[in-house]
Amino acid sequence: MALSILGYAAQSATTPLAPHSFQRREPRPDDVVIDILYCGVCHSDIHQARNEWHSSVYPMVPGHEIIGRVSVVGAEVTSFKVGEMVGVGCMVDSCQHCSACQAGLEPYCEKGATWTYNDKDRHDGLPTFGGYSERIVVSDKFVLHISDKLDPKAAAPLLCAGITSWSPLRHWKVGKDSKVAVIGLGGLGHMGLKFAKAMGADVTLFTRTPGKEAEARRLGADHVVLSTDPAQMQAVARQFDFILDTVPSQHDLNPYLATLNLNGVLCLVGLLEPIEPPVQAGMVVLGRRSISGSAIGGIAETQEMLDFCAEHDIVSDIEMIDIQNINHAYERMLKSDVRYRFVIDLASLKKAG
Repeated sequence: MALSILGYAAQSATTPLAPHSFQRREPRPDDVVIDILYCGVCHSDIHQARNEWHSSVYPMVPGHEIIGRVSVVGAEVTSFKVGEMVGVGCMVDSCQHCSACQAGLEPYCEKGATWTYNDKDRHDGLPTFGGYSERIVVSDKFVLHISDKLDPKAAAPLLCAGITSWSPLRHWKVGKDSKVAVIGLGGLGHMGLKFAKAMGADVTLFTRTPGKEAEARRLGADHVVLSTDPAQMQAVARQFDFILDTVPSQHDLNPYLATLNLNGVLCLVGLLEPIEPPVQAGMVVLGRRSISGSAIGGIAETQEMLDFCAEHDIVSDIEMIDIQNINHAYERMLKSDVRYRFVIDLASLKKAG
């Protein structure tokens, strides 16, 4: 029997999110039903709700940084128990057969991963709805264990902001001998600082905003460079092995490329638009430097990150909100007025009326 669910949804690109009732599928034998406790608010939720990526389908229930408790397990589920704290991130399925899926890289599924919201279930064709809601039904292969050592509220953003920062740092083998820089101090950037420091790297923050040094050091930075100051940028020329670029808007990569050493890598995790202004090819060719990109990690990698966070006491810096304040939170996010991630207390849904 389908589940009747209350959530918050966008009905169009121009209307505010508001209470919305919808149906979730009847649980399958391999499904886990999760009562949602907390859901992080990602900048991509705004892009999707407002159709800024030109692929939105309405009504849309956003949210892909989900923490909750298992309330039902299907007959074939053996790895989760009722009452367990679990998480769900940006995807809820994939083909599970292609080379990417077989390598544990489900977000790069050759047939396309099934995203947690604004997508279609690959089995029944029904729309997927996200975590701004009471509960969710997910295949057990895409559910993650959340350690009792983690504050579940602050763990929610680990399911997107966390893994998006973690995956490239792991892929490019950042460790105790690495010199790493992070561009931007937001939801992704603050996690990048925490992870790189915990991995043992020497960590620098690039920022355009003066006065962030104390905050950056609290989060793990050893050094802070004001990227609008040519003298400071010249002082770190050819220094870094790896740069994590978390900026979601178009910006000039050339000054940062100049700070990479031989074989250095600049990895884009925030920008999906064309690179503008153009990259000077000589900056890449003459230093054998690379520009790369990375999305979220696979399920096994995400579990590895969560276990690392439990071991090293790492969570996101958050501000809790009620679901009724989600539209105001979106406006604040657009002004960078949050340190560093909003998390919705889904108990507030009961106030929705």
